[in-house]
Amino acid sequence: MVCLGNICRSPLAEGILQHKADEAALNWTVDSAGTSNYHIGSPPHHLAQKVAKMHGIDISRQRGRQFKKEDMLVFDRIYVMDNAIYEEVKRTSRELWDAKKTELIMNELYPGEDIDVPDPWFGTEEGFHEVYEMLDMACEKIVNPNP
Repeated sequence: MVCLGNICRSPLAEGILQHKADEAALNWTVDSAGTSNYHIGSPPHHLAQKVAKMHGIDISRQRGRQFKKEDMLVFDRIYVMDNAIYEEVKRTSRELWDAKKTELIMNELYPGEDIDVPDPWFGTEEGFHEVYEMLDMACEKIVNPNP
């Protein structure tokens, strides 16, 4: 799960997908990162933590890290939150870029539509709830592709 700062969208996505995978008894390891280095070592945004907690998910132990090109080798799937992040992951990955394993997360629900998950960083708590709902639906589709 990759966003810009790794403190709003991608920590929520990591928490939601890991929670759903655990509930489904899937042996998955979910991680998140940001394309920027603004929040390395920082916990998720307090509103991301609050909204996750309201849904029974604790993301407080996550810490921000920066996406690195080697992540292309480590992870089976790279989900990005928006088109700009997709391009930055592609640029950062250089010779390790793998388009077959990289996807905008909302394409799980709306294939080929390339819908961005909005960054709630400058907004209100309401934006974090909206982002949570979007990510929850996408993560449900990832865990249960054929319900």
